[in-house]
Amino acid sequence: MKILLVEDDERTASYVKKGAQELGHVVDHAKTGRDGLFLGLSETYDVMVVDRKLPGMDGLTLVKTLRTSGITTPVIFLTTLCGIDDRIEGLNAGGDDYLTKPFAFGELIARLGALVRRPPLAEAKTVLRAQDLEMDLLKRQVTRGGVAIELQPKEFQLLEFLMRHPNQVVTRTMLLEGVWDFHFDPKTTVVETHISRLRSKIDRSQDGGLIRTVRGAGYMLNAPAPAA
Repeated sequence: MKILLVEDDERTASYVKKGAQELGHVVDHAKTGRDGLFLGLSETYDVMVVDRKLPGMDGLTLVKTLRTSGITTPVIFLTTLCGIDDRIEGLNAGGDDYLTKPFAFGELIARLGALVRRPPLAEAKTVLRAQDLEMDLLKRQVTRGGVAIELQPKEFQLLEFLMRHPNQVVTRTMLLEGVWDFHFDPKTTVVETHISRLRSKIDRSQDGGLIRTVRGAGYMLNAPAPAA
């Protein structure tokens, strides 16, 4: 693997770089966010390891800028920020994985290998469709009938999850885990509230409702197959 390591802590950087090189990997090291951005835009890498807290430009801004510039290289955040909200924030910024410090080097390498084995984004589906509803995952845009729909980040994630499971019953538990990364029931109406908001946006002034409530089970996105 050719790895871009963006890490300002010398001990961590040395530890990761030495271990990766011993395994035969190539590692370029950047100490600041701006240096990491320059390398990320000018060189080709198999995977990137990015710290959240960086001088000059923080890791979130770095990854967001790379994604905006069309760089799809897998990114794993390596950071001391370990809260659920921190992980969600990192993934929403364009990260593919999140590993908190302190970490085991073996786990880091295993995760990097898993990211590299994923199909390239160019081969993955980047536009999702259901009837006349269209979601462009690269541009982060949603339209229905050609009309743009403004969604908040969490609404976008919720709709993406539903569109990736068309004509399937999606339970509340599945949504809590897949969208909010909750592995417990927070005993709130967060799912119901967001479903209601999403419906008001994508189903407004349309002939039919795309999101159907399946009583006692969950929700389903109606996406009939196109006519032959």
